[in-house]
Amino acid sequence: MPVSIRLRREGAKNRPYYKVVVADSRSPRDGKFIELIGTYDPKKPDHNSTLKLDRIDHWIARGAQPSDTVRSLIKKNRKQAASAPPQAGDQVETDEAEAEANPTESSPSGESEAASSSAQ
Repeated sequence: MPVSIRLRREGAKNRPYYKVVVADSRSPRDGKFIELIGTYDPKKPDHNSTLKLDRIDHWIARGAQPSDTVRSLIKKNRKQAASAPPQAGDQVETDEAEAEANPTESSPSGESEAASSSAQ
């Protein structure tokens, strides 16, 4: 089964919106697909696509051929991912590590111990 990574057209007339899908190359453009791996909105300025790059790598490793437009979108998304600043989740992890390194801040359990010792 030859597999391709291509665009599936969605949206209204004169308002195109595409989903990036993995599909059998013999199936129709808007027909049955194997997996949805991203979106593309050509009317939106600047960053107008979202792709699951790990799933794209998975399918390409198994022989899937991206269309020319999808190949261009992959290239843009990889470039943006490389230049992107750290995610918000990364900041939370560093804050937790700093909190563990500085035990001087009172914790809820420390406050209850202080309250019970003053009651005695």
